[in-house]
Amino acid sequence: MTDTTVDTSREVRRLTPDAKRGLLGLGLGNTLEWYDWMIFGLLSAYLGPQFFPSDDPVAETMSALAVFAVGFFFRPLGGIVLGTVADRIGRRKVMMLSIILMAISTLVIALVPTYESIGAWAGVILLLCRVVQGISTGVEAPLSTAHAVELVPEGREGFVAGIISFFVNIGIVGAPLVTWLVTLALNESEMSEWGWRVPFIVGALLSVVIIYLRRTLPETMTKEELKSTSTGSVWTGVRRSWLSVLAIVFIVGAVQAYNYAWNVGLPNAARSTMQEDPSAVFGFTTLLGLIMVVGSLVVGKLTDGRSLSRWFIVTRLLAIPSVFIMLLYVQPGLGGFAAVLLGGSIVLVLNMTLYNVVSASLMPKVYRGAGASLGYGLGVAIFGGTASYLLVWFQSLGLHWLFPSYVAVLCALSIVFYLVARRVNGIHLGK
Repeated sequence: MTDTTVDTSREVRRLTPDAKRGLLGLGLGNTLEWYDWMIFGLLSAYLGPQFFPSDDPVAETMSALAVFAVGFFFRPLGGIVLGTVADRIGRRKVMMLSIILMAISTLVIALVPTYESIGAWAGVILLLCRVVQGISTGVEAPLSTAHAVELVPEGREGFVAGIISFFVNIGIVGAPLVTWLVTLALNESEMSEWGWRVPFIVGALLSVVIIYLRRTLPETMTKEELKSTSTGSVWTGVRRSWLSVLAIVFIVGAVQAYNYAWNVGLPNAARSTMQEDPSAVFGFTTLLGLIMVVGSLVVGKLTDGRSLSRWFIVTRLLAIPSVFIMLLYVQPGLGGFAAVLLGGSIVLVLNMTLYNVVSASLMPKVYRGAGASLGYGLGVAIFGGTASYLLVWFQSLGLHWLFPSYVAVLCALSIVFYLVARRVNGIHLGK
């Protein structure tokens, strides 16, 4: 009798072939989205002189990072519009649209003429591409996670967190890896003149494969759920759950400030402010990405079937002291850069693996697309999109202590808002 019960439990938790195919399509789409998104940030030191020429290399880099940040401010728009559409017509069509928008904008960046050829229009086109990418990614991460947890049996939310994070990190590690290989193959002059285009072309080519795979995504919204929803009912629900949306803003914002500081801000500070060797910088950033890839699978395995709430609170508490590791990197030296970058990696992977599933758990299914995407977009726009800029700026002013203090406060607030929202509105996924 006991053996039969165990086998039945395992059978209920087993993923169907449709669920596996769906997770693959969603995951690889995340890989492409994050690869394309990260490439822009990593290459800001090269994009600045090509699109925003200046006598000051730090000013050029900060101009490119400002355009990088603009994409974040359009994420809430993508979340509001496309998230609402996903709750109205289903998840699959919006997931296809998201990846197509990212593919087109990346191809345009790869081919657009520079300031030398068309003047200020070069910067305008670059800015418009970032707007489109912001709209796309505003819905991609939160909706793909919501879509994924709706595909799997109850209790497998930890597995989803791990597998989606794994694919995200493949994109994150792919960006510095491709960039690193290009910098090894080309000299500095070639890299500055045209080599920076190569990683964008790689992303555009990969998008063809991902679009093909996403054609077969299963739909998780039932006909009854779609018939019962309207734009009005979706946003009535979102307004009713405003406290949960606020919690998602800080849950996402805190970890994204940490993430972009480590994956984009520190490498750019090393490259432009500290004048470190670019190949070495991209090499260490690639190593960080590999730690994230392996770590996400480990975290997913550890949390599968367990309380994500407890794991989230503990890992977010750990982030508060660990963010101050960056204070070790206050003067040029690859040893200090590597110590900071890799020293904060374990706590970073713990937080980056769990945050999207935890966010989705705060919203009911019928308006999860709109609510989770809105909170995600605002969190990334307000806190994540400005992180790289703030880090470089504070370091240029000599205020090295200010940025880690800022992130630590965000982490503490995210815990407080999560606990309050969970008590008032409850959780709707996992435990």
